[in-house]
Amino acid sequence: MPKLGESVTEGRLVRWLVRPGETVEAYAPLCEVETDKVTAEVPSTAAGTVEAILVAEGDVVAVGTPIARLRVKEAEASAAMPSAAPAGAAGSGAPPADGAAPARVGQGAVPTASVPAIGATEARDGRGAAPPASGRTERGGGSLRGRYSPAVRRLLAEHGLDPAAVPGTGAHGRVTRKDVLAYLKRRADAAPATVEAPVHGPTASVHPPREAARAPFDGDVVLPITAVRRRIAERMVESKRTAPHAWMMVEVDATRLVRYRKAVMGAFETREGFRLTYLPFFLRAVTLALREHPRLNAFWTDEGIVLRKDIHLSISVAHDDALYVPVIHHADALSVVGLARALHDLVERTRAGRLRPDDVAGGTFTVNNTGAFGSVLSMPIINPPQAAILSIEAIVKRPVVVDEGTIAIRNMVNLTLSLDHRVMDGAAAGAFLQTVKRLIETFDEATFAV
Repeated sequence: MPKLGESVTEGRLVRWLVRPGETVEAYAPLCEVETDKVTAEVPSTAAGTVEAILVAEGDVVAVGTPIARLRVKEAEASAAMPSAAPAGAAGSGAPPADGAAPARVGQGAVPTASVPAIGATEARDGRGAAPPASGRTERGGGSLRGRYSPAVRRLLAEHGLDPAAVPGTGAHGRVTRKDVLAYLKRRADAAPATVEAPVHGPTASVHPPREAARAPFDGDVVLPITAVRRRIAERMVESKRTAPHAWMMVEVDATRLVRYRKAVMGAFETREGFRLTYLPFFLRAVTLALREHPRLNAFWTDEGIVLRKDIHLSISVAHDDALYVPVIHHADALSVVGLARALHDLVERTRAGRLRPDDVAGGTFTVNNTGAFGSVLSMPIINPPQAAILSIEAIVKRPVVVDEGTIAIRNMVNLTLSLDHRVMDGAAAGAFLQTVKRLIETFDEATFAV
């Protein structure tokens, strides 16, 4: 199991793309592994034959655990693993008589230079050929519309679809996950399929038994649960079960911010090549407030509350029916312009499916831009193990009582904070929100200069 990021210690094996006895080329994808928010392919360490699969689909294993064993030629084994043990020591029994040496995929003895870590692959970027109906990746021949993402290949395999039958609406006719789901819906409308409930063996559970889900009615569509969606569900349930959530909201007058952005956004877009949004200004205010209130930049352990030295902002990005949380590392060291550039880069790579595992690792505080959807009030769920998450709602014009009873039209925004009550009380959360409010309302142009 390759290391999926600086702080990652384990990975979940989502899907095998090869079978024992199959021949693979060097760097060909062997399987898909997921972190909290990224699904990526594990490449082969060398050309050879898959001798054994050591980890089952769905298993979570530690970094460095062998996940498969390859039989490679002696010369290739020497080139790929100069520091590895002799062939006879790699597994049980005598060395193969044909001059091949087994190599364990994911074994710690494999040098980093010869085995690209997951970070070197482009997660969910559409690499890998389209699968046939059996679900195995085609090794021969060309793909029909270029490469397919792991999510698309999984859907095609699960439903036994011919990739050529699915119209692609992506770039250059690329088939996307939405294309496959739309095709399944059209097929279900034409001839509703019978969905059989899977039979599970007895499992232990700490939760009370629930009523079995009813079978779908005619016309209902059963959406498959992707690995990313399942992981999101697991983490959200974990967060609500382990962290006692409390909520707080403040109203903020963002009129000065609105005026300043309007004055500089044209020159900014000409210089930078992309549109200046409100979010970088709020991120700047959040980083300054976190410096003053470190209890918000913390997490709970049984041994004590850990106050994080660095400020790494997790940014919620919705894309393709999934929620990704890429991270702006050392966000407190960036100006508004630096934050805008980092944000633009992460959002673009999220939507292009090019996030690396390190891009979603190490976050210490999450900012959720729900205002982009027109929301004015939300109650976000904390991203564990963090201690808080801030939602920035939509900026709306409202009549507000200002100096000595005067009513004026102001640009108002609600900031809603979810906090882990184990880590902090309302006083700390309220002080943090008041600092953000003060920074936005007074709006020192030197602090927020663009």
